[in-house]
Amino acid sequence: MSKPHASSKAAVLDAIRAAGTISRVGLIQATGFTAPTISTLVRKLINEGLVVETGHAESTGGKRRVLLQLNHASRYAVGVHLDDGTMTYLLTNLGGVAVARIARPGAGAEEPAAVVARMAGEIGALIDGVDVERDRVLGAGLVFPGPRTGLTPSMRQWEGFPLGPALERAIGLPVVLDNDATAAALGEHWAGGFGTAIAAAALYMGTGIGAGLVINGITYRGPSGNAGELGHVCVHADGPDCWCGARGCLEVVAGPAAVVAAARADRSVAEAVGLRDSAKRASVAGDFAAISRAARRGEPRALAILERSARYVATAARTLANLMDLEVLVLTGPSFAVAGSVYLPIVREELRAFFLRPAHAVDVRLSRSAASASAVGAAALVLESELVPLSHGLRLPENLDSEPEPAA
Repeated sequence: MSKPHASSKAAVLDAIRAAGTISRVGLIQATGFTAPTISTLVRKLINEGLVVETGHAESTGGKRRVLLQLNHASRYAVGVHLDDGTMTYLLTNLGGVAVARIARPGAGAEEPAAVVARMAGEIGALIDGVDVERDRVLGAGLVFPGPRTGLTPSMRQWEGFPLGPALERAIGLPVVLDNDATAAALGEHWAGGFGTAIAAAALYMGTGIGAGLVINGITYRGPSGNAGELGHVCVHADGPDCWCGARGCLEVVAGPAAVVAAARADRSVAEAVGLRDSAKRASVAGDFAAISRAARRGEPRALAILERSARYVATAARTLANLMDLEVLVLTGPSFAVAGSVYLPIVREELRAFFLRPAHAVDVRLSRSAASASAVGAAALVLESELVPLSHGLRLPENLDSEPEPAA
């Protein structure tokens, strides 16, 4: 018998992860591999410490089947969400469950090299804080707002900086990069948030808006890694100019910055919400959270502003569902973590008009880990890239993964 290919091993490992516990017979059924191939692959995974035998299945009249599951403590991954407001760090085990979490001040206007040095120290503290051996850490996933081929205006100082190589040198571990919305979708998939859906999406709202797509269990990124830029779908043909160069994009019409601008434009609303004056202005995230708190406690004008935003978001969500024939849509990200109670019912109501509703409905949910979804997904990027290498073919964005050209 020929030696099983690495992709076969990855397929078996992913089947065990997805099932939770499964027998060798179950793996044959799940993967389509032969019994000898499954036996060889399982033995290899057990020898590497990635999989353990854990009891027996109920008897069906014959010999009870031995169950397999991931050895969750065998490997770990770091997830980092790089943002100008807050940076979130997570350490997850092999099953994608967070075992340590810290939040630190964001990048702001700080120089990239200084931020990388700070990240390296904070990643070290994260790992050391739970006494995990470094050789069990597979790598670090680093995610950020905006497309992989460019960054949002608040982080333009990072353009051209070799972020991946710089962080790899600083921490001595492999680094995988992606955008926050795609990472959030992968995190939902890895943690089982999409269930058995064939077509699912995470609608992400942090300081901007995006979407991540998971089709047949594979995170779909598109040829440039930018699939799911829902924030730049036009929802108002005569709307305001967006930083991307187009007009009427969802993000500029209904994103958190637009919500904050609308609240500030009405002095009575700003006073009722408790927004600071322009000289002491908080971040967009902080102001959006204040508006959301006011809406939840019954401030009608704050609620009206959020509901207007939610209607635009819901319209874009219906478009996405129609285009991709979605079965599950999960609302996630820091902004939905604080305002999900306003957005969720409006998105659900809009999705009742899903074009393919005679075939199936769209299950709209709020993520269980909305606040830290991107960091969870960042760690899942590492687990996926190391353990399921053919499922996505990650490529780092050109402006962030290479050293600057030497001077002539």
